[in-house]
Amino acid sequence: MSEGPIPEPTPETAPFWDGAAAGELWLQKCDDCGRFYFYPRPFCRYCASANVAWHRVSGRGRLTSYVINHRQAPGLVGQSPIIVLVELDEGPRMLSTIVGSDPDPSQLPLDAPVVVQFAHRGGRAIPVFRLQEKMS
Repeated sequence: MSEGPIPEPTPETAPFWDGAAAGELWLQKCDDCGRFYFYPRPFCRYCASANVAWHRVSGRGRLTSYVINHRQAPGLVGQSPIIVLVELDEGPRMLSTIVGSDPDPSQLPLDAPVVVQFAHRGGRAIPVFRLQEKMS
């Protein structure tokens, strides 16, 4: 993956980035209402409870939407990144990119199964997704 902005962990996001560095996807789950949520924050987005904990999740989901970015960006010359919205099996949606696929709508069926991988950028592991049938 090309260089670009590198996220800086905050106290709220550090467990997410520590998990990514270990090749694992971690999300918060509310111990009161039982729902996973993303983006990291110190309270549940559904019931506002502060009774939340970090859990390792499967990293599997489905492609719910995408945009093929044909505009040249610094560090992405000659590439058309596929910006995606993925719904994880545990429920939350994440904005990310698809890797290992051509930027061709005929190759990006909605509801296609995806699995997380981690691209390394500037010393940080960034969660990206790959169409599951493209795994080899």
